[in-house]
Amino acid sequence: MSAVRTNQRLLSADAVAKIERECGKYPPEQRQSAVMSALRIAQDEHRWLSNELMEEVAGVLNMPPVWVYEVATFYGMYDLKPVGKHKVVICTNLPCALSGSEHAAEHLKAKLGCGFGETSASGITLKEGECMGACGDAPVLIVDNKRMCSFMSDEKIDQLLADLVSGTKGKSGT
Repeated sequence: MSAVRTNQRLLSADAVAKIERECGKYPPEQRQSAVMSALRIAQDEHRWLSNELMEEVAGVLNMPPVWVYEVATFYGMYDLKPVGKHKVVICTNLPCALSGSEHAAEHLKAKLGCGFGETSASGITLKEGECMGACGDAPVLIVDNKRMCSFMSDEKIDQLLADLVSGTKGKSGT
C-alpha cells in the first residue's frame, strides 16, 4: 500500500453516497460487510482499483486497508491494474473447455491480437476467468463485469467485439 496520502479524494461524492447506501444494509458495527459492493462502486468509477483507491475505500468503511486489499486480490472480478475501455472474461474451466471455450478463447485471442491479461489495440482487455456458474451455456463470456454472454460461437464473438469497438449497445451473444 502507498504510504503517500494526498488530501484530494479519489472517490466522487456520488460514489461515496452509493457506498454509504450499501453500508446501510448492515448493522452499523458491520460496515465492512459492504466491502465487495464498495470495491465494485470504486471500480465502476475508475475502471480499476489502485492501492490509493483501495485505501480510500477502507477509510469510508472504517476498516484496515489490508482487509480491503485481501478481498480485492481474492476475487477475479476486481482489476488491480489498468484495463481497456472494455473487459471480456472467458471461462476456461473444464466443463466449459469440454463445451468449446478453448476454441472460443483462441478465436478471441486471434481476433483481438492479444493474450490473456493483455489489452488489444482496440481497447479490449481479455482475461481468463474461473467458473461463472453457467456451464450448460458454454462457451460463456462476461463483458465489463455486467453482462453474461452464452453459447458464444465464432460469429457471436465477432459481432460482440464489433459492437464493443463501435460502441453499439447491441444484445450480441446474450
